[in-house]
Amino acid sequence: MGVGIVLIVVGILGFIPGITTNYSELRFFGPDSKALFLNLFQVSMLLNIVQLAIGATGLTMSRTAVGARNFLMGSGLLYIVLSIYGFIVGVNSAANFLSLNTMDNWAFMVMGIVMAGAGWLMTRHLEEDVKTRSSTPGT
Repeated sequence: MGVGIVLIVVGILGFIPGITTNYSELRFFGPDSKALFLNLFQVSMLLNIVQLAIGATGLTMSRTAVGARNFLMGSGLLYIVLSIYGFIVGVNSAANFLSLNTMDNWAFMVMGIVMAGAGWLMTRHLEEDVKTRSSTPGT
């Protein structure tokens, strides 16, 4: 749930002038969007919308332990893929449709690894919980 909330907040803040510098250069998508979230991370309207959607998905899926685990692992892998894609296509490429810069790529890689790792750790505990419940009489 916390990850979902953070992603929603980041998505909203990406639309706020001052927190996002060069706001007049914010574009819907593509490498021509020169707006910078916290003066570090290149953003576009599409990237902000994607962050909002992933965050909302996280809030929805966090209602159950299995859903939270699946969200962390799935979104973690998505962020890793986006990071690798960003590194491959480069900052100024027309294929850079989300407007990712090098800082975005590294942040997405770290986020992806942490999220997928947290999901994996939840998997280990979920399996232990299932074993405990099935061995306890009356459950």
